[in-house]
Amino acid sequence: MKPAFSVVFLTTLSGAAQGLLIALVGVEVCARLGLITAPSQTFFIVGAALSVVLGGLGLLASFFHLGHPERAWRAIAMWRTSWLSRECLCLPAFLACGALYGIAHWLGAPWSLAIGVIGVLASAALFVCTAMIYACLRFLQEWATPLTMVNFVLLGCASGFTLATACAAWLAPSLAAGLAACACTLTLAGCATRVAALKRNARLRPKSSVQSATGITQPNVVQKSRGFTAGAFNLREFFHGQTADTIKRVKWTFLAGAFGVPFVLMLAGMAAQSVALFCAASVTQYLGLVAERWFFFAEARHPQNIYYARAS
Repeated sequence: MKPAFSVVFLTTLSGAAQGLLIALVGVEVCARLGLITAPSQTFFIVGAALSVVLGGLGLLASFFHLGHPERAWRAIAMWRTSWLSRECLCLPAFLACGALYGIAHWLGAPWSLAIGVIGVLASAALFVCTAMIYACLRFLQEWATPLTMVNFVLLGCASGFTLATACAAWLAPSLAAGLAACACTLTLAGCATRVAALKRNARLRPKSSVQSATGITQPNVVQKSRGFTAGAFNLREFFHGQTADTIKRVKWTFLAGAFGVPFVLMLAGMAAQSVALFCAASVTQYLGLVAERWFFFAEARHPQNIYYARAS
């Protein structure tokens, strides 16, 4: 498939925003239970504001994927059957919860935790809707697996907790070590499941062939031409056009950038109590996840490419 950067940024930005809000609510729950010392309200206000900004940027990026942005409101019309429509409903709901959560802490309201819990539920629903857009497509074998859902959740939470750690190192240093440990755990878990998905996808073989597409059962059918010489929609939208070496480089880049380097930086930040190292870990991980999401789309082999890409 051809990766659309609008969708790449939508999924990575909103995923980080969701993970960040989950981290904030987790901190508040622990503080209410007396497990940790409650941080200042500023930590929650800044964190919630950052979550809303990231989610809002993701929503803005999604508009660049539309042929007619002025008709975007129609995306919610098929919410009974379309995961995309459900995502379009869940994302604004999540942003509203994030904004209300920050406002509640700004006002010092006692109901902030209730809003936070609703926000976590909205975040979970958004994770499900976003992942199912791809996991429900059975003809794309690389996506049609429970690992798609698991990876969307773990990678979003990992980036969100890493960002929460950077915020804590700046505004609530006593929380940095605990959040960093959570971020490292989520990063390792995300790495394990993403590698599992890579291994699974490497073993996949197309269920369709030129023979099954044409109805000609002879084993030595050879395709010589697409039947036209100019470009076509099928080539532009369903084939990334990159070489195998490029795809391989992107794979190793995201494995290092999304998992290896951030994990090392987080450990170094815990040892040095360095805000700069935690920030570097967050930025590096996000850039690695952009590469990971690009690879996620490019890795999927649309059945039509058996015909078009082979003769391109």
